[in-house]
Order: sequence, then C-alpha cells, then structure tokens
Amino acid sequence: MDISGKTALVPGASRAIGREIARKLGEAGVRLILPTFDWPESITEMEEEFKNAGFSFLSLPVDLRSDAAVRNLVNQINKKYGSLNILVNNIERGGMPVVHGSYDLPHNAEQWDLEISTTLKAKWLLFHHCLPLLLKSSEGAVVNISSISGISGRSGATAPFFNDAYSAANRAISSFTETWAREAAPSVRVNELMLGLIRQRHGEGTRGWGELEQEEKKAIRSQCLLQRTGTPEEVAEATLFLIRDADYMTGSILKIDGGVTLGGQPVPPMPKGILN
Repeated sequence: MDISGKTALVPGASRAIGREIARKLGEAGVRLILPTFDWPESITEMEEEFKNAGFSFLSLPVDLRSDAAVRNLVNQINKKYGSLNILVNNIERGGMPVVHGSYDLPHNAEQWDLEISTTLKAKWLLFHHCLPLLLKSSEGAVVNISSISGISGRSGATAPFFNDAYSAANRAISSFTETWAREAAPSVRVNELMLGLIRQRHGEGTRGWGELEQEEKKAIRSQCLLQRTGTPEEVAEATLFLIRDADYMTGSILKIDGGVTLGGQPVPPMPKGILN
C-alpha cells in the first residue's frame, strides 16, 4: 500500500508509542488526524514537534469514549478530507497494580470502568464510526494496538503491570480484530499488534517500573527470551509494516513482546530414550 498522501487517524500521539507511530507516518507523507484528551504538556510538545517537522496534521480535543464526540470527529474528517485510509487504534487506559493497588481501594472506585471504556469501548467506537469513511478508499488499513495482558492476565512476572479489567479488555480486542477483518474486507485490512513490555508504556520510563524491586525486574527480563524490554521505535516499525507492507495480511494478530509470553518454559536436553 502506497501511503504517501493518505490520511491517518492516530489517537494517543501525544504519548511515546503513538508519537513514534505518528512520526513515522508523517515522515512518509501521510496526513495526520490526532485526537487528544489529557496530558496537555505532551500535546503542546507534540504539536510543536510536528509543526517544525512540516507534517500535515490536525490536532483536536476529543473524548473517544463518547459516541457523540466520535461521531463529530468523523464528520469533521469527512468534511476536511472526504475519506480515511488508515486507523491506528491506539487508545487504552490500564491501571498498574504496582501503582494503583486493588480495585477495592477508594481511589480506584472508577478504575474498572475507565479501563474498559478506554481500552475497549473507545476502540469499538472509532472503528464503527470510521468504517464508512475507510470503505470509501480503494484500500485501507486498521491496526488495533493491544497488550499481551490479554494472554497472561495478572499472572507471572509481568503481573505488577496488568489489572484484571485491562487484561480482559485486551483479550476482547482480538475478537474485534477478527470480526472487523471480515466486516471490512476486501478493501480494508484489519490487523492487531499485541505489545509486550515497552519502554515508556509498561517498561522503563514509567512510574510502575520505578516501583519494582530489582528482583522483580530481573524476573521480568528472565521471562523474556530477548532479555530486554521493547522500544516505541520498534512498535512504530511493526505498525508501519502492517499498514504499508502487509498487503496479504488481514485478521492477523502479531505479537511484539520479545518472547515474554513464551518465556519461563525452558527447553530441556533431549532424553537418551530407552530403545536400543
């Protein structure tokens, strides 16, 4: 898919992973639509960077958990561009147990609903209302960004990072990916990028990582086959691959986790056997 001159909707671009994805797309000549919500300092920084880079972009505040707000966003895209080619469904909110503690604590009274509405409902609203615009294109691509928490849940060495509702929401995203691939075919491809522990998301550079004991960090690295966390740049490159290069992939779920979901199960030496 030739993406130069195409239009992409990239939520979460004020933060590390969304920023790197939007940066890669902007460098490739893609027009960017960047809905924002919180983190005002990051938003200002993003807008200044992209303006200085000469990117074509539209940044506007939107609560993506609101049906009316998403409808209004899509109407604005339709009026300004007439179609949409790319949707990077990069929106989530997950409280880290190591930071937030139990859902039973008073300060977490709304945490469960926040994780579900942001991680799951907002993704559905974006795809549902963007699909007619995506189908106007001769070809289009959707990438759902999810987490390996949908596989591991709150267990193993990565448990300090993944709350129960967040994990359940991420497992449901894979159902969306497969259903939407059928719904959008043949002109729009829908794939999923399932992230492991990425720096500035669930790895280094987050408050949660800073709260871990050294033994806990060691246990995480030991479970990861590549012995390290990932980077936003690696996520962006994988996202670009799914958008630009994976022309015969749809309904696929691609893990970028350094092997953490396979780790912890060493391969023993081959037994000698009992046959002569």
